[in-house]
Amino acid sequence: MPNAIVATELSKTYDVKVRDPGIKGALGALVHPRYRQVRAVDNVSFEIERGEAVAFLGPNGAGKTTTLKMLTGLLFPSSGRAHAAGFDPWTGGNAFRQRIAFVLGNKQQLLWDLPPEETFRLNRAIYGVPNAEYVKRRAELVELLGLGNLIDKPARQLSLGERMKCELAAALLHRPEVLFLDEPTLGLDLEAQQTIRSFLGEYRTRHGATILLTSHYMADVTALTSRVLIINRGRLLYNGELSELVARIAPIKRIELVLSVPVPRSVLEAYGTVAHYAPPRATLEVPREFATAASTRLLSELDVADLSIQDPPIEEVIRIAFGEGDAASIQEVPEESSEEASALVRTDARRAPQ
Repeated sequence: MPNAIVATELSKTYDVKVRDPGIKGALGALVHPRYRQVRAVDNVSFEIERGEAVAFLGPNGAGKTTTLKMLTGLLFPSSGRAHAAGFDPWTGGNAFRQRIAFVLGNKQQLLWDLPPEETFRLNRAIYGVPNAEYVKRRAELVELLGLGNLIDKPARQLSLGERMKCELAAALLHRPEVLFLDEPTLGLDLEAQQTIRSFLGEYRTRHGATILLTSHYMADVTALTSRVLIINRGRLLYNGELSELVARIAPIKRIELVLSVPVPRSVLEAYGTVAHYAPPRATLEVPREFATAASTRLLSELDVADLSIQDPPIEEVIRIAFGEGDAASIQEVPEESSEEASALVRTDARRAPQ
């Protein structure tokens, strides 16, 4: 079975006009215009299997949206090639567009003064969805997203979260097999974000959809995907499992402690680096290969009420990865031992050896 998305050495270069400041610079730009080349995407290659959900991460201006626009056929690449849903994005025509959806969190397709139902019906006509099938799909999306009476209210009267749910329903009525999602939870409150995540996970499970997701919310990434692509300055820095990235970038584990009997800070320093201590709570940082041994010592030698072993926050790991300039240095990911594979290990102190 062919992959759902294939990008091969995709590049996009823009000619940007350069002008000096002031009136003289403006006149010079008119008479003798000068340009410089900006490489927004630089030889990006990756593959995504059918039914897989992958996060596409990078700081603002890294080239994420430009890549998505090329994969959906909205932009022609300067070089390279791609396939999505079995089509060339730039020559696939309507047959290609009927098999994908491209949802941008900062753009809307809802008709502002009309209820979402009108947009739904318009999309049904555009994609040629039979009426009986439309009724069935609409009912499913209304149920999964909890739209209730929202689809009969003018879009301008809906909250941002309500509009985003209706946007997703409108984009998925033709039941695309490949979803390109660009910041789908942008600006939403925590409850709305969770609703969107739960819906996307359920939709993927039901219909075997492939998802390529960009987001600045790491909760989206951890809830929906296991593999990540990291891009910065137009170049792909990492393509692999999120757990492996954490193991490579953050070679430490954090031990979160709740002490029944507080001890001096100097006592805790014998077990690792004390990152935080506000009795009775403490956070220790230790090399990940020594985390189990350190926690065993803590439980046996101190009066511990609770203990957990965690990876550093994923936001911190991704931020470090964004700063890596050498792609090869990120790609060389050591295998994590099975003993340390779990991101979170909780232990009841009452079961600790005495």
